[in-house]
Amino acid sequence: MLDLSIIIVNYNTREFLRGCINSILGSVSKKINYEIIVVDNASSDESAEMIKKEFSQIKLIANKENGGFSKANNQGIKASQKSRYILFLNPDTIMQDQTIEKMIKFMDENKDAGAATCKLVMLNGKIDDASHRGFPTPWNAFCYFLGLSRIFPKSRIFAGYNLGWMSLEKTHEIDALAGAFMLVRRETGEEAKWWDEDYFFYGEDIDFCYMLKQKGWKIYYVPDVFVTHYKGISGGIKSVSKEITTASKETKIKATNARFNAMRIFYNKHYKQKYPWIINFLVNIGISVRERI
Repeated sequence: MLDLSIIIVNYNTREFLRGCINSILGSVSKKINYEIIVVDNASSDESAEMIKKEFSQIKLIANKENGGFSKANNQGIKASQKSRYILFLNPDTIMQDQTIEKMIKFMDENKDAGAATCKLVMLNGKIDDASHRGFPTPWNAFCYFLGLSRIFPKSRIFAGYNLGWMSLEKTHEIDALAGAFMLVRRETGEEAKWWDEDYFFYGEDIDFCYMLKQKGWKIYYVPDVFVTHYKGISGGIKSVSKEITTASKETKIKATNARFNAMRIFYNKHYKQKYPWIINFLVNIGISVRERI
């Protein structure tokens, strides 16, 4: 049995994808038995051709249409061998030495871990806050979008969106991590039935973590190792990568729409039945206002 299947979903990030793959091949120990699967979502930049030409050992799924991040991940899972773990990895990441080995070791030693992430360090030197998340309850989302979590970044009351009171230098349990680097125990993913394809782009990683938690599994943030994360290259709507994104204007609009649609899907799926109608009404109004802004 393989130790690991690495699934990379790509959309028009050819040069970043090349760098990501080379970093994997150059950093993962030969003691780890692994495979790499690239699912290309109908890129127009010859990403699929590059994989065929330069990385013939990699399993490639070249989609004729972009069906979204969740659907592509599910395709990768179906094409994978029966590995113990699956790593969902963004193409705009650079793997560091020992990251894979130490993360697998952590999962082996912590049998209650359904999924874990390492430290995701962006080009500006900051840690990607999406890798260290609380669930977006109405209160957490309200405090985040109103700016209260920035005013009181260490408060348990106001900073629940990013769990701001927890140390980013110590290993601990979190609610949700980012799909940019998500190491999942295969049996837990099968219990959660993998990725919800109602999500096209954004939100699906939080949903997946929520489902794992519902099944009784824990999710961990492990800062002992890290990867470099350019962040937002394919979607084009993240300020940290606005100068290097490969996204067209059309893609940016589509990504923005998908982001707010993901908020609605998550809320209606997990919270709508838990809150009174007035809260549901205010949440939907809030999402719409943010979308227009």
